[in-house]
Amino acid sequence: MIVIGLGTVWILDGLEVTVVGNIAGRLSEPGSGLPITSAQVTGTAAALYVAGACSGALFWGRLTDLFGRKKLFMVTLAVYLGATALTAVSFETWWFFLFRFLTGFGIGGEYAAINSAIDELIPSQYRGRVDLIINGSFWLGAIGGSLLSIVALDTDLFPADVGWRLTFALGVVLGLVILLVRRHVPESPRWLLIHGREEDAERVVSAVEREVEEETGRALPPPAREITIHQRRSVGFGEIARTVFATYRKRSVLGFSLFIGQAFLYNAITFGFGAILTTFFDVPSGSTGYYFAVIAAGNFLGPLLLGRLFDTVGRRVMISSTYLLSGLLLFGTAWLFDRGSLTATTMTACWCVVLFFASAGASSAYLTVSEIFPMETRAMSIAFFYAIGTAAGGISGPLIFADLTSTGEVADTVVAFQIGAALMCAAGLVAAFLAVRAERRSLEDIAPPLTTKGAGAGSGAGVGSGT
Repeated sequence: MIVIGLGTVWILDGLEVTVVGNIAGRLSEPGSGLPITSAQVTGTAAALYVAGACSGALFWGRLTDLFGRKKLFMVTLAVYLGATALTAVSFETWWFFLFRFLTGFGIGGEYAAINSAIDELIPSQYRGRVDLIINGSFWLGAIGGSLLSIVALDTDLFPADVGWRLTFALGVVLGLVILLVRRHVPESPRWLLIHGREEDAERVVSAVEREVEEETGRALPPPAREITIHQRRSVGFGEIARTVFATYRKRSVLGFSLFIGQAFLYNAITFGFGAILTTFFDVPSGSTGYYFAVIAAGNFLGPLLLGRLFDTVGRRVMISSTYLLSGLLLFGTAWLFDRGSLTATTMTACWCVVLFFASAGASSAYLTVSEIFPMETRAMSIAFFYAIGTAAGGISGPLIFADLTSTGEVADTVVAFQIGAALMCAAGLVAAFLAVRAERRSLEDIAPPLTTKGAGAGSGAGVGSGT
């Protein structure tokens, strides 16, 4: 229920981003119904979507820590649905830009609310693999978006000004289904306990324990330890800032590095891959979806197959190695592209290998910032690092990438590849030194709640009872 209700929203995000990248060529053609260029779709509109996600993450992230995970992951999905529906009826460029921004605004809130809820509801020994697979499910949406764009852009089936609108409409339908499932996902008992709702927290935990005992036929052991907390309705922004930037300074550097590297790489390539195929390999705009579906599959297989190792081999080794490997492989791809050794097929194959490792690394960025900071700051920390890192890499990435690829010069595109590769390698080196050994550890063990009573509390395996 948790995986379907919360994790499937990344499928929608992947659908959104991929559809826009693949329909860029069609939107810029006469008869699309919008007076817009391909560069505006992959550059301006993409940057506005990311800017909306960044601002939405900060806005909704603070509210998630104040009012709970469940309320916010319902509200943010509703915002996404409304904005996507209005994108489908775009009639002018400014309208399309506005509702791409608002769609991102809703998705940004999802990042904070969903990742904090997932980590607080999933057992510690499985937290890494589950978090990676859920964040990696973005690429299932990307596969769907790629294949959907092939059908939607077929003018034998739909007029040029109708097909691309149907792709956004399908996103609304899928979102409504997720909304129905999500109503049954419980609030985080950790959040309930700390905010003075211990009876509600006990009710949620007791229901889970009862169901597990009925399924296994065995009584659960008592908690190994317990911690005592002082319940507080809210934690001030100043205290959050001091905690993140003073108490956990090295962890903040780690979070920034991971997010900036993956944000530049993914937002640039996701929005711009279709333009590369049409510009340098003369792939028809209606066929780019086939190629993107292949690299999207590679992206999903990365977290799916490597996720278990983040819980067994460990966070530090896996985070640093996935970032470094993807960066080095991208440097190799740039070299082959510069030599003229690649075709549309072999370019896609290279990217598939690069993104197999990069996707696991990118998903681990969300895992990292959602588990290495105290409970009271969790959603805001996710929002902050996502917003700042993505603003640095995710807004500049599409703009720089669109500008470089639009020249039609191979050397300019090679530079874009090399920037992404360098940032991924740099983040990998930072992780090699600063990554936290969080595998199979309780969240309270990794970062004691700010409301914990007594020095050194929180070193136990979990929360037993609280006051």
